Amino acid sequence: MKVKAEQITAILTDVDGVLTDGGIYYDNSGNEFKKFNVKDGQIIKHLKDVGIVVGVITGRDSKSVDRRIEELEIDFYRKGVDNKLLELKRFLQKYGLKTSQVAYIGDDINDLPILEHVGLSVTPSDSRYYIKNSVDYVTPSKGGEGAFRDLADYILESKKVFKNILKRV
Repeated sequence: MKVKAEQITAILTDVDGVLTDGGIYYDNSGNEFKKFNVKDGQIIKHLKDVGIVVGVITGRDSKSVDRRIEELEIDFYRKGVDNKLLELKRFLQKYGLKTSQVAYIGDDINDLPILEHVGLSVTPSDSRYYIKNSVDYVTPSKGGEGAFRDLADYILESKKVFKNILKRV
């Protein structure tokens, strides 16, 4: 798996169940709330600084996700997606990448098609067993509790750039 991680130049992620715990909260006015993990967001700047493209492909359309994506200055963002594999193809074309250069982290059935086509497939530790059985790497953390960070750290360590990042902060 380390060899696969060394090849990665882009990371794509799902949102619900990966960047969040999968919960959707509504107030009495119908406003939607989600909880994101700051640790996931912290590493994105460092990924981009070493030339790794970061993207989000999500099936939902949510204002709270829009805001988080804007804050993190995500390179590629597609929401309300029914066919994630089609979005992967668009992403590859836009950035001139091969599937072997892309890692994807997802947690549910709608992520399976894209997980089967990327160079490094990943899921959080609280995913269903059939997702875990279909990926290269299961993160130590649950979705919304640093699963994206686990993947990012692993890739940065595999590329031998993580120590330099730690020295710069």
